[in-house]
Amino acid sequence: MKIPRILLAAGASGSGKTLITCGLLQALVDRGLKTASFKCGPDYIDPMFHSRVIGTKSRNLDTFFTSSEITRYLLARNACGCRIAVMEGVMGYYDGVGGTTSRASAYDLARVTDTPVILIVNSKGMSVSLAAYVKGFLEYKKDSRIRGVILNQMSPMLYPRMKDLLEKETGIPVLGYVPKTEDCVIESRHLGLVLPDEIPKLKDNLRKLAEILEKTLDIDGIIRLADSAPGLDVETEDPVKAYSGSGGCENRSFSECFRLEKPVRIGVARDESFCFFYEDNFRLLREMGAELIFFSPMHDARLPENLDGLLLYGGYPELNGSVLEKNEAMRREIRDRILDGMPCMAECGGFMYLHEEMEGMDGEFYRMAGVIPGRAYRTPRLSRFGYVRLRQRKKVFGTDDLGGIPAHEFHYFDSENCGETFSAVKPESSRSWNCIHGTDTMLAGFPHLYYYGNPKVPAAFLRQCALRRNTAGHSQKQ
Repeated sequence: MKIPRILLAAGASGSGKTLITCGLLQALVDRGLKTASFKCGPDYIDPMFHSRVIGTKSRNLDTFFTSSEITRYLLARNACGCRIAVMEGVMGYYDGVGGTTSRASAYDLARVTDTPVILIVNSKGMSVSLAAYVKGFLEYKKDSRIRGVILNQMSPMLYPRMKDLLEKETGIPVLGYVPKTEDCVIESRHLGLVLPDEIPKLKDNLRKLAEILEKTLDIDGIIRLADSAPGLDVETEDPVKAYSGSGGCENRSFSECFRLEKPVRIGVARDESFCFFYEDNFRLLREMGAELIFFSPMHDARLPENLDGLLLYGGYPELNGSVLEKNEAMRREIRDRILDGMPCMAECGGFMYLHEEMEGMDGEFYRMAGVIPGRAYRTPRLSRFGYVRLRQRKKVFGTDDLGGIPAHEFHYFDSENCGETFSAVKPESSRSWNCIHGTDTMLAGFPHLYYYGNPKVPAAFLRQCALRRNTAGHSQKQ
């Protein structure tokens, strides 16, 4: 399958990947090119910035969560019909799982998808040393796939000489530079970056950046590089096979093997507090038979009608503790529904919301839904950061055979009551801990889940939602 594509990588975090990626996306869109965008790794916020530019949802690609086959399938499916696909790397190009491997790194994604890479180099404070820096990345892996360089924070006066030097010393093209741009700074926050809505005049600033990049980048050369990407080896059918060999599903996709006869209505919390979503999670849920109904725990007076289940994803509830507390009717209704047996999955910020109390960023404690006994509280540093593999210890959603679940944690908060239905095991490490509250109708904890990593989890949740629908008599409004 022919998919023109590139991956923008860097030697380290803070090199300008997100800003340059957004600027390039804007320049491509301004040229009238239908563009798909992807973020390497479990990041939620960078795809929000991409989406603001391209006008459609950006997606994640993560080789820790999914096999090579599924990763290529998701790339192909989400880039179908687009003129070009642009991927943004994560951290340093070769930095992967455990801090000691290249697994799940930007390099790993480029390798799995056979994608040409443009290395973004923060050139501040360097001149001739740039050649040594770039050569090091080129030679570290024989299959580096680095096919071009962009020099960030480069002086326009110095650039022509650096371009000649680098191309002579490395043998790969320098595809332009980015001068220092004061108007297009994206500030950091405790979970990564601020949200797009919080940056005044973001769209205007990105258009200004795109105008600059049209002058300083070789965008035609970047498109030609994307066009040079080889055909993508991808299965034409959904490669997510049934985990169980029963039921004649061995050669069928998981969504074909599991689809509810009648759809279930799932309430999904979505507002300023709950905004961390994997768009592919939503798609898989819909393909399995879920109708997703969005609501706001901050602003809505009550839950949508006739719900069969609840999803509470992560975000920034700690920034909105007072507003969430004041919406007492919503807190009480969510509590009553869950305690009455409505199936619920909650992760990270959604899990914090289910506690009796949650500490806000202002240091005050606020009353929350009261499903989970105890408090969620702020810590001075990241708590249990990074990839984990979840191992089931107790039955959840009526089953004890969900299998290994790849997951990710990234939070500055902790809980007095983290749960013990699963153990979380760090890859490339002996470290592990218990986590997640699991019952026949609830799975709630800090880990974030990517459903294509183990589709048995959303399937088990939807089964319980269907069971509730069939036994609760939803002919009447709740």
